[in-house]
Amino acid sequence: MAAQTDRPLDQFEDFFPIMADKLGEEGLMQELCNGFQLLMDPALGLITFESLKRNAALMGLDGLGDDELRMMIREGDLSGDGALNEEEFCILMVG
Repeated sequence: MAAQTDRPLDQFEDFFPIMADKLGEEGLMQELCNGFQLLMDPALGLITFESLKRNAALMGLDGLGDDELRMMIREGDLSGDGALNEEEFCILMVG
């Protein structure tokens, strides 16, 4: 069976360099901030697994399962608190 390459995260990673070139540094940072605002839990000011799962469709990530969403949080969670702050989110997105 062939590997699945049309996952939303793969599509985002393919699209990201094009978006960065088109928007420029300032525009890209603004879009990242907008993305963080869409995904975060407003009460905590952080992206939690629950807020990511609830809002994933807004970012075109509705095809990802719980394990993939948890992996995204773990991968970006530099502080070890189980959630992403805005800086961790931006690092994850451009990394």
